[in-house]
Amino acid sequence: MGSSGAERAAERLLLAALCSVCQALQDGMLFPTESPSREVKDVSGLWIFRADESPERSRGFEQQWYKSPLAETGPVIDMPVPSSYNDITQDAQIRDFIGWVWYEKDVWVPARWIQDRGTRIVLRVGSAHYYSVLWVNGVKVTEHVGGHLPFEADISGVLRQTSGNQCRITIAVNNTLTLETLPPGTIQYMTDRSRYPAGYFVQNTNFDFFNYAGIHRPVLLYTTPKAHIDDITVETTFSDNIGLVSFNVSVLGSSKAAVKVTLSAQDGRCVASADGSRGVLKVTDVNLWWPYLMHENPAYLYSMEVQATAEDGQTDVYTLPVGIRTVKVTSTQFLINNKPFYFHGVNKHEDADIRGKGFDWPLVVKDFNLMKWMGANSFRTSHYPYAEEILQMADRHGIVIIDECPGVGIKDIRSFGNVSLAHHLTVMEELVRRDKNHPSVVMWSVANEPASEMPPAGFYFKELVSHTRSLDSSRPVTYITASNYARDLGAPYVDVICVNSYFSWYQDPGHTELIGLQLNTQFDNWYGKYQKPIIQSEYGADAVPGLHSDPPMMFTEEYQKTVLQNYHNVFDQKRKEFVIGELIWNFADFMTSQSIIRVVGNKKGIFTRQRQPKAGAFLLRERYWRIANETGNTLFKL
Repeated sequence: MGSSGAERAAERLLLAALCSVCQALQDGMLFPTESPSREVKDVSGLWIFRADESPERSRGFEQQWYKSPLAETGPVIDMPVPSSYNDITQDAQIRDFIGWVWYEKDVWVPARWIQDRGTRIVLRVGSAHYYSVLWVNGVKVTEHVGGHLPFEADISGVLRQTSGNQCRITIAVNNTLTLETLPPGTIQYMTDRSRYPAGYFVQNTNFDFFNYAGIHRPVLLYTTPKAHIDDITVETTFSDNIGLVSFNVSVLGSSKAAVKVTLSAQDGRCVASADGSRGVLKVTDVNLWWPYLMHENPAYLYSMEVQATAEDGQTDVYTLPVGIRTVKVTSTQFLINNKPFYFHGVNKHEDADIRGKGFDWPLVVKDFNLMKWMGANSFRTSHYPYAEEILQMADRHGIVIIDECPGVGIKDIRSFGNVSLAHHLTVMEELVRRDKNHPSVVMWSVANEPASEMPPAGFYFKELVSHTRSLDSSRPVTYITASNYARDLGAPYVDVICVNSYFSWYQDPGHTELIGLQLNTQFDNWYGKYQKPIIQSEYGADAVPGLHSDPPMMFTEEYQKTVLQNYHNVFDQKRKEFVIGELIWNFADFMTSQSIIRVVGNKKGIFTRQRQPKAGAFLLRERYWRIANETGNTLFKL
């Protein structure tokens, strides 16, 4: 960074990486778990950190910081992993830093892992934003383009080439966003020397959340046998009281591995088993996976154990939770297990004080407790894939998920080109590969509020939706439109239309009396043209906690509550027809870049950033529990 030549070099590097990962994905991405044949070592914690503050942000590569301990290259600081680095220090330059940062940690690898050449050692990064290069003991082992999704490398050979069992992990991470990344962005150099110093630049984006950066999810070392289970694909259905679980197991390192699959109930009973890498398990008296508040016994999970035995007798074991359920869409309904499901839930962000987007178990558990307290049965992973541990929680608690890729802020016509599309297709492959077996995931979202009125968008989204369906035919596909008119070039290709609108906020601010008319018009226009079910995927208003006025005025808790009530009146009419869901924007206040319309972040949360309720939270709690009692099979109590 810092000069046009450096910018072009960075773009070439990103472009080369994009092209390299746009090839067909062959390997699986099973979540690391321990078993009789596998061990997991979490190497998260305190790492050392250095931002490359050179004008062109390239000094780390020029001086090869990965070849020696990072502290020998210059000053370093402590940095927790996982976390965003932005809010950890008191340095405003670090908070807003754009470019390469470097992480390093020395870890000890168990000697038996290295000595046993039948053991495969894998290094996995849960996610890092945005472009990452990874070295072990000074040897490059992999690179990855894109935040929010995991990447890993087999480091067995590297470790066995060096003496001892110490492992120095170095990760360089670059948060620069270009027109070809997801989300996209541009680097703008300021050339007016009367106002800006030489080399001054800013990162421009078209999304309303802070561009947090760093290593956001756990870093793990794990082992498998050399002949190992690489991937498992599960699809489920049922008829009457018979459940069917179709499975496909991929084994690498052995061409003739014997595969055995066993499905067990929660009490440990074996309910079905089969031999072979492909097959169907038949479950009598099946317990279906039901969403929260839709059944008295929600979120039932079976346990599927897969054993793969190689020719030398070595066996790999992997256990996968399985929820048996079906998802279908009609012109007016969303069906889970052949019964109408109405989304009454939230949009979220991975965002909290100090840690930014860093994964944090106390925060995850608190958020699920709050969602269940308010009677929410669903959420959308706006605007990127969330941590795998969050999806596992949703599986266990019956919270339904619309799983969204990072396709937010696609506003420039240049972001609809072939390079962008190839990367977008690859991101969807990575997302589906990671999340395809989660029963909580009922729909894929390929983008949020793109400029889909632009001529290239029709072909772009036709290809994107078609490719996503080819990856997983068991779930519907959507993307989120911000248009108030039924003219979206991508709408004909999706299965469910999701609409974001902010009447009386961004349009006609202060005039809540217009919401009813405008919202009814929105719904009727969309359904009249496409005859597809509609989710109100975003609506809401900013509310500064503790700010009050009567009559209600914008930014007060009373105004947020009034906006919600006016939307709810229309929802109650239209959900009798073709509206299948409502997702409030947002679950909690979250950080944004600094601007004149944001006072230390977006305040549209019904909870504060510290997870304390505003008046809107109690309104939604009363509403969601009432809807649950109207649509569920039993009486639920607050």
